[in-house]
Amino acid sequence: MNPSEKNIPVHHLTSEQFQLMTLDTGHPENFNDVHRHNFFEIIWFSHVRENSSLELDFESHFLKNNQICIIAPGQVFNMKLRGEKGYVLAVSREIFKEVCDIETILTVGSCPFSLDPQSAETCNTIISLMEEEYKGASRIELLKAYLKAFCLIITEQIGKQDPSINDRQRIQKLVSLIEEHYIVQRETRFYADQIKVSAHHLNDIVRLSRGTTVKK
Repeated sequence: MNPSEKNIPVHHLTSEQFQLMTLDTGHPENFNDVHRHNFFEIIWFSHVRENSSLELDFESHFLKNNQICIIAPGQVFNMKLRGEKGYVLAVSREIFKEVCDIETILTVGSCPFSLDPQSAETCNTIISLMEEEYKGASRIELLKAYLKAFCLIITEQIGKQDPSINDRQRIQKLVSLIEEHYIVQRETRFYADQIKVSAHHLNDIVRLSRGTTVKK
């Protein structure tokens, strides 16, 4: 039932390393087909409709108000907007790695997670400042500072909602290794040896956590 992976288009950041959009105005390039990104995308669903859902790596996730989904480069994404409200942050690999705890964030990047009311209020303040700066002077260092604060809040939320410590640590290590070696090392065995588990077991962990395989 999955489309041929070779035919899935890849969307790129073009002139900017950081983009901020709102869901209610829509962004057709990123929401009109099954696609991948070559960048990180953080989607904050502040308000959703009944039965709102998205697909990530061909797995459906129903959404609730004040949920966040983080899409990593290479993941397959699909969603038809139906009046949801919120924000979309498109961030280059370089900026994301600089300002965010990439290992912790990608541990549960394939599953939408919730913000508690206090965190949602804090994130709303931060993103309002970010939006004002983005539409104004758009100073990249200030935008990165706001993004770092935003990622700090959502990383804390991830920590509260992910009890699988051992496998989480393995996924964190895997993500770090892939970011460092993916251009040269394409075999699962290399990463399994570094993490000191079998390739089969590492694939099992990744399937449970991310719904895909190490190679994909």
